[in-house]
Amino acid sequence: MTNDEYDHVRALLTERASLRYDDPRRETLRDEAVVAGLPLAQHIAQRFSGRGENRDDLLQIARLGLVQAIDRFEPSRGADFLSFAVPTVMGEVRRHFRDRTAMLRAPRRLKDLSVQLRESESRMTQVLGRTPTRRELATDLGVDLWEVEEARRAAAATATVSLDSPAGGDDDRPTSERVGREDPHYDLVNDAQTLRPALAHLRPRERKIIGLRYFEDLSQSAIAKRMGMSQMHVSRLLRRSIADLQSFAGVCVTA
Repeated sequence: MTNDEYDHVRALLTERASLRYDDPRRETLRDEAVVAGLPLAQHIAQRFSGRGENRDDLLQIARLGLVQAIDRFEPSRGADFLSFAVPTVMGEVRRHFRDRTAMLRAPRRLKDLSVQLRESESRMTQVLGRTPTRRELATDLGVDLWEVEEARRAAAATATVSLDSPAGGDDDRPTSERVGREDPHYDLVNDAQTLRPALAHLRPRERKIIGLRYFEDLSQSAIAKRMGMSQMHVSRLLRRSIADLQSFAGVCVTA
C-alpha cells in the first residue's frame, strides 16, 4: 500500500475543498472519496481480526474511521491522504477495542487480600493435606466469605498471559508465533486498486450500485429499495457494469 494508490482520493478532496459549501457536488465528491478509500478500511480491519471481535463489526468501525478521515482531511496542509488516514482509521479501531475491553483495576485492599489469600491457601493445604474451602480461608484470614470471592475475581481479572505460553487447543506453538501472518486480503486490495480507474468510467448510478453491492454487501433487493427501482433492473445494471469492468480492467468480478 503506497501513497500513490490514494492520490485519487486526495484529488477528489482537493476539488471538494475548492467548491462553495452549498455546492451539491461536494457531497458527490465526498461519496466518491469514501468508495475509493474503502480498500484501506478493509485492509486495516483485517489487521485487527482474530482478536475476538466480529469481522463485519470491525469493518464497519474501520469504515467509520475512514469517513472521519475524509471529513477531517485538509488538502491545503500539503500532507498525503494515506499518511493522514491510516492513523485515523487505526485509532478508531483501537478505541473500539479499548471501550469494549473490560479492565478491572483492583483496589489496594483487594490486591493485599489476594496476596494473603494465596499465602493462606498454600499454608492450609500443607496443614490439611487438601485444598481448603473458601469458608475455611475466610475464617483463617478473619474476613467475610464475600471478600474472599471478591479478591479471587479481582485476581483473575487482572491476570495476564505470556505470549510465550501455548496458544491452546491442538496447537502447541506459543501465541507469539500465531500473531503475525500474511494478510489473505492483499489480492483483494490489489484488485480494488486495479478496478478504481475502471469504476471512474461507469455512470454515477452504476458506480453507486457497485458500491452498495460490493462494499456495503447489500443484496440486490436491498439495493433496489435504496435506489427506488426494481430488483430486475438492479440485476441488469449489475451485469452490464460487471461486464464493463471486466473488459476494462481484466479483473474477475461476479454478481
